[in-house]
Amino acid sequence: MRPVARALPWRAVGGGAVAGLLLAALPRLTSADPDPWTALLVLRGAALAFALGLTFLLDDPARHVTATVPTRRVVRAALRTALVAPLAALWWTAVVLLIPAEVRPPVGDITLEAAAATVVALAASATATRLTSEPEPGQRVAIALLATSMAAALFLPQSWGMFATPSDKNWAAGHDRWALVLVSAAALWAACGPEPLRRRRLLRTRRAQPGPSAG
Repeated sequence: MRPVARALPWRAVGGGAVAGLLLAALPRLTSADPDPWTALLVLRGAALAFALGLTFLLDDPARHVTATVPTRRVVRAALRTALVAPLAALWWTAVVLLIPAEVRPPVGDITLEAAAATVVALAASATATRLTSEPEPGQRVAIALLATSMAAALFLPQSWGMFATPSDKNWAAGHDRWALVLVSAAALWAACGPEPLRRRRLLRTRRAQPGPSAG
């Protein structure tokens, strides 16, 4: 665990966490009486900021070296996630508590949105790691996730309710869709965890090929 902990991109993950905390603290710093819409926006912004930081979680400058170690990539990725998960839970608790209780949206629903954003970020990072040989795809994944989030906020039908307010009639239906996003992203994340089958078969083929005959 120590080598994995040292290899984690703590600067990127920490940057996302700090940005999220600053966003959550804005209502207390700028207004004595924040409104529920502002509170909801800053919570969603905080969740997105932390998710953007997590897109760097699987970055590994020594990827082409660690690919030959006996520990499988899915185990190494799971260990990285396990090291960050408790800190993420404490971070989200602090973010929610920074929002005044009288304007705080339903905690369970907004936590579902944050969890979905987190798992989408991890799934996107795992997909980039599986489909490319780039050792540090986090920056491109973060840009793609930010662009996708902005496009979704602008172009998704209002009837879906994924960016509704608690007073909106589509709030409950929207969180059913958030749950679907969470489950789908988790399935993609799990599917992209192992090494590609093509690479495995290539390695087996090379090992099975007989060496040149003597004479």
